[in-house]
Amino acid sequence: MPKTATIQARIDPDTKSKAQDILSKLNLSMSEAISLFLTQVTLNRGIPFDIKIPNELTAETLTKSENHIDLHEVSSVDELFQELDS
Repeated sequence: MPKTATIQARIDPDTKSKAQDILSKLNLSMSEAISLFLTQVTLNRGIPFDIKIPNELTAETLTKSENHIDLHEVSSVDELFQELDS
């Protein structure tokens, strides 16, 4: 089916830039990603993922991680697995 419909959307420039960086690593254009999303909406007859408001603990944890507070860091994947195994 030919692609002839056009969609325009307003989005925060920072969100758009971050999404474009990720999509380029996946070799997807913004148009292809939006097309994939809308195809999944159609196939699932709704949003293809859960949309939830996080509970208080999850919201606090997300805020801390975004601000690099109380993060545990390792220098390699091997070090991480060593710590997990101990």
